[in-house]
Parts: sequence; structure tokens; C-alpha cells
Amino acid sequence: MGEGWGEGRPGVEGPGRSLAPENTWGGKNHMSCPLAATFPHYLSLSQCPKRKSVSKQCTEFESELLQWSWIVSFYPLVLLSAEPGLSDRLLPGSSQSRSGRKMSRGRPDGGQNKRLVSLILGLVVICGVLFIYSRKSSSSALEYGTKSFRKFSSYLGSDEDADESPSVLGEDGEDGFIPKSFLVCDDRHSELIPCLDRNLIYQTRMKLELSLMEHYERHCPLPERRYNCLIPPPPGYKIPVKWPKSRDEVWKANIPHTHLATEKSDQNWMIVKGEKIVFPGGGTHFHYGADKYIASIANMLNFPNNNLNNGGKLRTVLDVGCGVASFGAYLLSSDIIAMSLAPNDVHQNQIQFALERGIPAYLGVLGTKRLPYPSRSFELAHCSRCRIDWLQRDGILLLELDRLLRPGGYFAYSSPEAYAQDEEDLRIWKEMSALVERMCWKIAAKRNQTVVWVKPLTNDCYMNRPPGTLPPLCKSGDDPDAIYGVNMEACITPYSEQIHRAKGSGLAPWPARLTSPPPRLSDFGFSTDMFNKDTEVWQQRVENYWNLLNPKIESNTLRNIMDMKANIGSFAAALKGKDVWVMNVVPEDGPNTLKLIYDRGLIGTVHNWCEAFSTYPRTYDLLHAGNIFSDIEKKRCSAVDLLIEMDRILRPKGFIIVRDKPRVVEFLKSYLKSLHWEAVTTAEAGQDSEQGEDETVFVIQKKIWRTSESVRVSE
Repeated sequence: MGEGWGEGRPGVEGPGRSLAPENTWGGKNHMSCPLAATFPHYLSLSQCPKRKSVSKQCTEFESELLQWSWIVSFYPLVLLSAEPGLSDRLLPGSSQSRSGRKMSRGRPDGGQNKRLVSLILGLVVICGVLFIYSRKSSSSALEYGTKSFRKFSSYLGSDEDADESPSVLGEDGEDGFIPKSFLVCDDRHSELIPCLDRNLIYQTRMKLELSLMEHYERHCPLPERRYNCLIPPPPGYKIPVKWPKSRDEVWKANIPHTHLATEKSDQNWMIVKGEKIVFPGGGTHFHYGADKYIASIANMLNFPNNNLNNGGKLRTVLDVGCGVASFGAYLLSSDIIAMSLAPNDVHQNQIQFALERGIPAYLGVLGTKRLPYPSRSFELAHCSRCRIDWLQRDGILLLELDRLLRPGGYFAYSSPEAYAQDEEDLRIWKEMSALVERMCWKIAAKRNQTVVWVKPLTNDCYMNRPPGTLPPLCKSGDDPDAIYGVNMEACITPYSEQIHRAKGSGLAPWPARLTSPPPRLSDFGFSTDMFNKDTEVWQQRVENYWNLLNPKIESNTLRNIMDMKANIGSFAAALKGKDVWVMNVVPEDGPNTLKLIYDRGLIGTVHNWCEAFSTYPRTYDLLHAGNIFSDIEKKRCSAVDLLIEMDRILRPKGFIIVRDKPRVVEFLKSYLKSLHWEAVTTAEAGQDSEQGEDETVFVIQKKIWRTSESVRVSE
């Protein structure tokens, strides 16, 4: 199981209490028990690591607390009954104590005093043990998550024990704990990204190198530090504006951050107009519109009709430091899809704005780890005033772009270094030009403030470099497609012998590329017939999915879609005729078929579903979960944690299509009420099961809800 949000379980909140996300008692995680309210100073929330032992552990926990409470409460009474007169000294205001004092005059009472001192010391010791015992197990969790939960205004209202149910994934025959309601995070966590949470970095005092951007990379919380709660929408949240109108405007209440409108007011990033934020299409370098800027780059490269797609030869683009992704937004009309990439940095929420607009985007950074994309994935990389030091660490960041570019791929760079004449810019330009020359890149075009380099088609230039030239070629054992948590290398990735001979990637132009068997298909032992069969099967499956969804959706209901286990991308390929885009996710521990997905002209990433995904809450309209829960079960990760994560990234009124074993579907049904989801329909999957056994298709819709605080603010 990957490090991240592991096996904890949600608890039940006591009345009117703000609870921390996780706590432990005696070194073990426990589900929050009713007796916990008796000891508000000692713990805030307890959770069980394994659902099958919830009842037993909760009972043990309550028993342990009861033992301590009885000892603390009745220990003085035991002593009082064991020694007559002691109550008089402890309760000096009573008549018995007054008569006792008269009778004791003139008598030595040293022994009694000693016993009194022993009693007080005993009580102090017991209280001290209790304090240290609980403090040791809960202090870190309290520091991280105090006051991090809130109740639903309309759904929660009962503090009764949650229901028991036997339908727990992977634990046949065991009683499972099904909560009546999941806890709801405090409103200040409405934009929580668990693995990109800077509060976690600060509070755990991670030793990160800021100059290498490590603080913008993924750092997932350990189980005891997870926010095991449902993320609430912000006050006043509205169902997002529909595509294509959303390209140009979104509801301000959905992303209540207007600082970029002020900070970038002279660059036309975004403008606040009443209840909406509008996007004129400007950027730091293209104030007058991304469409004109894109056409100018196509013109520089002499592409037909000033169209950057170059007759379908240029399809996939990586936009580094994308801002609010207007560059990627205006590429879509040219049948070009961009992976708009930016970190959660000082321009916070830029990726959130991009996804709210319906533009493909991902939170990431050029830091120390390889970007989660295979080698030779993009025809064009773009950086417009992206503020990246390309010369650092022997050019390692530029070499990462080199790994990602296809043979003959382009890097469009718009920055002061490309045109300014001051001393510092001239120095950077000179050193950068020397570096890319050693990397065998050549200038394809240079005009005004933009330069476009092109990568070689073959290995000839690499082989003809003088011995000892830096950067070196990567070692023969280096796998350029190993990307999940893999460190960058300051080396050049040479082409395979096949690509060297072919003098290019050998990909068909778009849209034929989508259904043409990609050259790298043979890397996985797939035949052309297998590829064509998979494409046909998913065409039929998607048609069936839409028949199930039709009563609930219109033509523009869905825009941002995620395939949580994409295989070779045939689900996304079947959606070509619809006005949607798909984030194809490939498991990190399986065959890295993501390169086939990019070779088909689609986009995606690699991910471990034992951890939270790198996106903001409420960013996808539909999640396709094909056998993902069965995979989670094999990894011994928590299916409930996955449900909470899916709820985080799904928009209110969004849909989930689950395709899995019947017992998985039954497990999910038992959680619908707790998650405030509703079943839309269930259908048999047919005879084309990927697992070799019966499968069921289960369609779910997420309800829209607000916390009581959100309602008050909205009113």
C-alpha cells in the first residue's frame, strides 16, 4: 500500500463538538465511540484501522476508559470509607468535620496527614498518567486537524450509533461498520488537496529544499493525519457554467479568489464582473489574446493556414506554468489537446480556475521528480513567462522536457531572455543557447519575443558529439517511461533503434491517430486485432452507458471526465463525438499503457489510488471506475478512503459509473446514504467482462448539499 491515506475509517461526531480528524488511544486507532464525549480533554476523534474489528475495538476502548473513569471517580470514596474521619478533613465545611476538629485537638495526627498526602499524590499520579497517555497519542493529530469537521445542516442530526452491515468489501463473513453519516470538514478545507497541502509540510516540519521546488511536489499525509471527512462546497456554490460558455466565464462563488484579477489586471488573465469571473483569453505574454498568439507561432513554423495542428500532425501539448490555462483553452478549437500544468504556488487556484472552465489541467511542478507522463508524449512543449530556471542543475529541467518531446517535437519559449538586451538576460540566453545546442536542438524560428526550438528526429547528432560532452546520454538501463516517484536525470534520452530508423514517431495524423494501432503497441504484446477489438468493445460499452445516463443528462451536462483505470484509452476514444475531455489514469503498479494513450492523441497520468489525486475538490463531472475497487482490495488499501476521495473530486450533481463485481456494487450501495449519493440505475455488464467473471454496471449521482455555515453565509 502506498504511503498516503491508508486504512482509517470515518467516525461519528458528538453533539456540537469540533473534532480533529484522527486520534489514537493506547497506540491503536479506534472508531469514535459514544463514551469519547466523556473525555473531551483527552481525545477528539478515534478511528479503527480495520473495519472488521471496529465493534471489538470500540468496546475495548470504552471498557478501558470506563476502568480509568471508575478508578479516578471512586478511588477517593474507597479511601474515605476505609478511614473514618478522613472525609472531615477533605470536606472541612461539614458538621462532621467541625466536630472532628474538636475531638482531634491535642492529639498527634501525623499518620493521618501522611495518608492524606499519599491520597493526594496518588490522585495526581493517576491524572498525570492519563494526561501523558492521551497526550502522547493525540497531540500531533490535534495540531493538524483541530476544528476540522462540521455537520450537515440538513442531513446530520442524530447521534445514535451507526448501522451494522455485513457487506464490507474484502471481508466476507465479518461484520462491517457502516456510518449513518460521514463527518464533514470545516468550511476552511473546502479546497483541500491532501497530497499537496502546505499546512501538512509546515506542521510536520518536512526538510525540503525550497530552491528545488520540493514543497510543491506530492507529500501525502500518513493515515493518522488524514482528513477523513467530506469536503463541503464553498458558501453560495452554484452548479458550474456549462461548456463552451464556461471557457469564458465561471461563477465567482465557486472559486472565491479574485487576487489574480487584481495582480494580473494589465495582462487580461481574468476580470471580476458581478457574480462571475470572466476570462478575456489573455496571458502574461499574450495580453491581446491566446488565439492570436497561437496563430503567430503557427505562422513562425510555416504551418498551413496558420493552424498549429499542422494538418493533424501536432496533437498533444504540454503547457508548463499555464496560469489559468487560456493557452490550452484556445488550442481546443484546433483539435489540439494540452496538458496545462502548474503548481499550487503563489498563483493559487490557477489550475482550479482551469478545471472550472472545462479545460484539461493538472497540478504539478518541474522539481526533483519526473513528471507523470511517459517519454515521447508531446509534439509541443510551451513556456510563456513561466519563471523557470532552465539552467539549474546542469539543465535537468530542460532535459525533462526533452524526455517528454516526440522526435521532431517543438519547445516554444516566450521570455525576456529571448529578446531583451540587458546584461543578465544576455547571459542567460547565451548559456541556454549553448545548452540546447549540446542537446542537439536547433532553432526552428525566432521572432520578436518568442523562440521555437526543434528536437532531432534521429540519434545521429547524439552519436556525433565529441566525447565527454555534457549533458551525457542516459545509461542503457534507464527506463524513460518509469515515472511514478522517479527522480529526474540530467541526461539525454536517446531513441530506440526502431524510432531511429523510422526517423520519427510513426504516428498517424489526428483524428486517424485515435483508432490507428500505435507503434508502441508491441511493447505490451498487443496485436492489432486485440487493439481493434478493445476499441469496438468500448464503443458499445460507452453507448450503453449513455443510454443509462440519458434520463439524467443533457448534451452539455458533462465536460470533465476521468477514467480511473484507463488501460489503453478506448473508453476515452469512444467519447470522441461528444464535447468532453477525459483524464486517463493508469495504475502505477501495472503495465504503463499511458504511452499508448498519448500515442492515440489522448492525455492522462499515472496514479496510485491508495493516495489522493492531484486535483482540487469538485473538478470532475463524471468518474468511470472500471474494476478499480477490485484493484484496491488486492492492494489491501481502504475502499472507504477511495469513496471519500471520489466524493472530493466529483462535482455536486456529478456521476459515477462503476463497472465491477456484483459484491462490490452491493458494498457501494451500503454507503450511498452515508456519502449523500443516490443510485441512478443498475445493469448487467454483459459477456465482455475484463475479469473473466460476472460484472455489474452501477450508475450513481452525487447530491448537492451545504453545511449550516454555508447556508448562513449564502442567505
